[in-house]
Amino acid sequence: MTAFLAVSASAQPSVVKVTDVTLSAPKQGAARVVVRTSARPTYTARIADGGKRILLDLSGATVSGAPSAIVEGNDVVAGVMTQSFKDSGATRILVQLAKNAAYSVSATDNEIVLELVQADKTGPMAAVRKETKKATEERPASDAATIKDVRYSHVSDHDKVIIEGAAGAKFTERRTKTGIRIEITGASLPKSLERTLDVGAFGGAVRGISSFQKPGASGTVVIDIDRAGESRHMITKEGDALVCVLSRGALHSSEVGRAADGGAARRTKTVAREGDYQLPVVETSLGEPVERTAEPDQADAFLPGMAPQVGGGQNNPDPGRAAVGRRIDLDLKDADIHDVLRLLADVGRVNVVTADNVSGSVTIRMRNVPWDQALETVLQAKGLGMVRKGNLIRVAPLADLNKERELALARRKSEFELAPLETRLVPVSYASANDIVPRAKDLLSPRGTVAVDERTNVLILRDITGNLNQVEELVRSLDTQTPQVLIEARIVEASSQFSREFGIQWGGGSVIGQDTGVDTGLAFPNRIGILGAADDAQTPTDGLDPNENAVESPNFAVNLPAAVGGGTGGALGMTFGSVNNLFNLSVRLSAAESNGTVRIISSPRVLTLDNREARISTGTLIPFSQVSAQGVQTVFQEAKLQLLVKPHVTADGSVSMSVKINRDEPDFGNRSARGDPTIFKREVETELLVMDGHTAVIGGIYTRNTSRSIAQVPVLGDIPILGVLFQRRGSTDRRTELVVFITPRIVNRSESLGR
Repeated sequence: MTAFLAVSASAQPSVVKVTDVTLSAPKQGAARVVVRTSARPTYTARIADGGKRILLDLSGATVSGAPSAIVEGNDVVAGVMTQSFKDSGATRILVQLAKNAAYSVSATDNEIVLELVQADKTGPMAAVRKETKKATEERPASDAATIKDVRYSHVSDHDKVIIEGAAGAKFTERRTKTGIRIEITGASLPKSLERTLDVGAFGGAVRGISSFQKPGASGTVVIDIDRAGESRHMITKEGDALVCVLSRGALHSSEVGRAADGGAARRTKTVAREGDYQLPVVETSLGEPVERTAEPDQADAFLPGMAPQVGGGQNNPDPGRAAVGRRIDLDLKDADIHDVLRLLADVGRVNVVTADNVSGSVTIRMRNVPWDQALETVLQAKGLGMVRKGNLIRVAPLADLNKERELALARRKSEFELAPLETRLVPVSYASANDIVPRAKDLLSPRGTVAVDERTNVLILRDITGNLNQVEELVRSLDTQTPQVLIEARIVEASSQFSREFGIQWGGGSVIGQDTGVDTGLAFPNRIGILGAADDAQTPTDGLDPNENAVESPNFAVNLPAAVGGGTGGALGMTFGSVNNLFNLSVRLSAAESNGTVRIISSPRVLTLDNREARISTGTLIPFSQVSAQGVQTVFQEAKLQLLVKPHVTADGSVSMSVKINRDEPDFGNRSARGDPTIFKREVETELLVMDGHTAVIGGIYTRNTSRSIAQVPVLGDIPILGVLFQRRGSTDRRTELVVFITPRIVNRSESLGR
């Protein structure tokens, strides 16, 4: 009868690492084995071989830094061995007992402690039965934790239920009819968090989340997650929080904790593997490979003091591996090889079978040498090799082992040549069958053929069944929808302009003579006239004379008007004169101010396939006259808005793009010498990586032009205060800003990326 003890820790989906294994003797007749782990493990403990060994199995665990064997034991434990099984994803701690002992197992978040006490003469089984009840008791709960928050997070491919403050408490989870129930012991929930969240509107994998204190069980918090249909879930720790991730598709541990941009969209997938028939792999004293198995039943026979690998030497395929067997001293002269092998088998506690043609004698003198290294040296000296199957080692001459391997190769080759051929039609939906042919040929045998029916886009394959299965799986993996990406660019252009101008015109005249009633009393000058003389052909004269709209001969002394006219600015004219028109003064004040804001938004968008260049444009063609030897010719220059992009969808669902955006327009305010308008160009060209559905600013230009101008009469314009009567002042402020945004969206994400 074999006693069995199973202790399951809290659900832990992530990989647990065994970082250290130690053996100590706290007192006489007692031993303690401590297994340190990176996280809380799930484990089982049982005894085997009638109580001679204790097996501690950790599921979902790997060895990282822990010693492979502890051979220096004590009066209770002879040794401890640590072994990892990659196929099953488990790690085994094997404890070899030196005496009958009773044991108990306890665990914390980072340790599993195996306590052993020397038993009485009733035998180890009685002691084990006595300690079973104690070992199976529930582990004490951790210190009371307070749940700080229960919240929900939804992204495109999975949902998260985040329970803050629960990472340090013990929890269990189980499936219910409607979803998942998580019970957290040793925790309290504030009244404000006893509620039900309705999140069905998000359309994710969760419809609702209920959190409450379990009735009749103080210190137990229940989180009920109502799922929307079938989904996969995973619970992990992130800092101080427990996070339950739910997804309707395949859920991988690498996805847990990813942000809203999603996890890996395209996953690695094995489509071809060697056949089930495996050649025997021989390990020799010269360092050739060794045949190993990873079945737990066979691995159970590995004992402390026996190395995980036997053989090696300077040509060993793993030269960094050191011998770890129990160290021994040997001093033999002309000893029979069979006796030497029996001795080493007894020391290493392994089974050795020798072939009939193994003979000879060995002379050995070794001090403090691992037994496995001694075995390797003896086999190498006698030209022998070994083949290991589980805990059984077969020793034979190297020539015989090599011959067996050659016969196995020949047998496999003959079986392959006699295998029947099969013809299979594999339809291709999205890809071109001709493009897949070169990749399919790599998986076919020399007897295999592949042809394409172009009308139906079907591959015609002929080969053995195993190879056809591999090719079909390859086609299914490659024949997927090509991602389609919608690229939307947004060009936002804003400009503001402000200008202000002040001007003055004034002048007048004075005529002294008999016609004005003032006589100089002189013969010469009998008549004196003083008039303003600032005049030209474009001088505006309106408004200076209240009786006439225009004065043929303007009498400006200062002629510095603002640019006023129809629709711009304003002016005020004043005329002063004497009764007899001896003195006349006319003043015209003019001012102009303009303020404007312009905002232009252009939003080109285009849909294209992955790795295919797309272009969209709109604009005008402006004619230009070009003079050459053939005469005057009219050519057209494009002024257009254009989006040129080539996207590539990455493995994690982001979009890498090569983008070129042009916004050109004719500028009729600036013309060439022939009167042709110039072209105002704005262009951005770049390469960037943007997550699906996110918006990035790929460029921007900001400009500001300010100016101030003063036109004045020399000297007089510099007079303080009065100088403004001889000046025209102007100021302008022009600002422009151009910003370019781009947003990629994968429109068929789930179909093309395998979500």
